[in-house]
Amino acid sequence: MVAGLWWAMLIGSAIITGLVLLLLTLAWRSGPNRTGNERLWIWGLGVGFTMSVLVVLVAYGVWVGERILARADGALRVAAHAQQWGWEFTQPGPDGTAIVTQGVLYVPAGRPFDIEITSSDVIHSFWVPRLGGKMDAVPGRVNLARLQADVPEVLEGLCAEFCGVGHSAMRFSVVVYPEGDFPDLQADVFGPEDSP
Repeated sequence: MVAGLWWAMLIGSAIITGLVLLLLTLAWRSGPNRTGNERLWIWGLGVGFTMSVLVVLVAYGVWVGERILARADGALRVAAHAQQWGWEFTQPGPDGTAIVTQGVLYVPAGRPFDIEITSSDVIHSFWVPRLGGKMDAVPGRVNLARLQADVPEVLEGLCAEFCGVGHSAMRFSVVVYPEGDFPDLQADVFGPEDSP
């Protein structure tokens, strides 16, 4: 969704740039002997066309922004807790009980999920490049992000905020599984009573 917004903004800016280059070419060719209606060129094409493209882009950006906001609509809720130098994830298991994993997040494909991002020591940054933008993990604060993975795959994530000497090892995986087919969890799983 964010990638679609990026492409829309690129196309919109290319259209505006093309119009400006066309107007410059026409002005250069006509030289000092101007012919035509300046009002049409300035207000119609210069201001009117450009503002129309920008209004469409802003409206699309607002629409995309609203769709990626976390809200209370029944979406799956998972938690990501950062500490120097690793990630702990809490997510509902197949029977609904909380499962805590170290360095691996499990989410269903094709279903939006909200992620609560926290930190216990310094500022970290939760980032899965294939899923969307970065979100900071700030001590004493819970940040929410809405993400969605469309196809089953394993994605790589990392801390995108320099957080100390172990920063380069703060990587994690996101296992996107088919809806209703929760994977067999291995040694990265702790029960709620065993979590550190």
